Formats: sequence, C-alpha cells, structure tokens
Amino acid sequence: MKKDIILCGVGGQGILSIAAAIGAAAIKNNLYLKQAETHGMSQRGGDVVSHLRISSKPIYSDLIPFGGADLILSVEPLEALRYLPYLSPNGQIVTNSVPFKNIPNYPSEETIFAELRKWENTIIIDADKIAEELNAKRSSNIVMLGAAAPFLGIPYNAFEDGIREIFGRKGNDVVEVNLAALKAGFNFANQN
Repeated sequence: MKKDIILCGVGGQGILSIAAAIGAAAIKNNLYLKQAETHGMSQRGGDVVSHLRISSKPIYSDLIPFGGADLILSVEPLEALRYLPYLSPNGQIVTNSVPFKNIPNYPSEETIFAELRKWENTIIIDADKIAEELNAKRSSNIVMLGAAAPFLGIPYNAFEDGIREIFGRKGNDVVEVNLAALKAGFNFANQN
C-alpha cells in the first residue's frame, strides 16, 4: 500500500489538523509516514500545503514529485487548481466548493470548477454547508477528511480513532462533533 497526498488550502482552514488525523490513522495501522509542510504567510490567509506520504514500506523522501500524487485534498478550490501539476493521471481530487477570496483577481468559481472537472476523479463538496448543518462550523476540514477517507486505503475506524486522539483533550463534545463531520463527509463521497 502506498498513498501520496497533497493537502492544501489557506491558512486557518485546518490543514494541519487533517494531516494529524491522517497521520494518527496511518500509525495505528502500522504504516510508514513522511510529511513536509509549507506555510506561505498562513496567518494572513496565504496558501498552506502539506506533502503526506503513507506506505507499508519505508519512505525515503518526504516530497511528492510532479505527477506523483494519488490524491489532492483541498479545503479551498483555487488551491486544488494550483497543485494540479502534482496529481498523477489516475489521481483523485477532493475539494471544498467554498472559495476563500484572498486575492483581488480571484478567478470565477465556474472557471475553477470547469478546470477541476476535466479530471475524471473529482469530488467537489460544500463542506462548509455540511458542517454548518451539523452545528459544527469549525469542522468543515474534518468533513473534507471524511470525503477523502474512501480514497486513502486506511480503514474508516482508524480515522475515527485519529479524531479521538487529536481532539480528545478538548473534551467529548468536540470529539463527537468532529466524528459527525467525518461521517457526513464520508457519506457524501460514497454517494457521489
């Protein structure tokens, strides 16, 4: 088993929490893990990207080459478009549909989605709306993790364990809200 994942978005959208949950799930399944992060002015809405590599065999580099990613998991649609050169020809895109318009010449959503839909394996999800319906507005990133979970090659219950591990110190209510967000994203991906 080997999965190379590009996690991307804008500072403050929870990319590092997604990476932590995937990492916890991978480790619980005795998988090797390498991660590299870039924070581009993340506290001011700049782009954030994390290269996450998971394998049943040792991993020697933490960076994913162009054309080598199995999955782009993006919490912001323009960032998904930015990292398309990393996607392998058979790769999967899972992106939030809600833009974070942090630049003056932000392209139209229709233009972004048209480019993303050129890839056969694309899921576009309104994670913000789903999280809001769950009264868990701050958990849209975990909705995104749930939507990507079917493509990661790790059992679903390992992601639930990862959520419990990384959010456990914040109390049971936070854990339960994030488990509901994870399940909602997972269900969306399986239905679409």
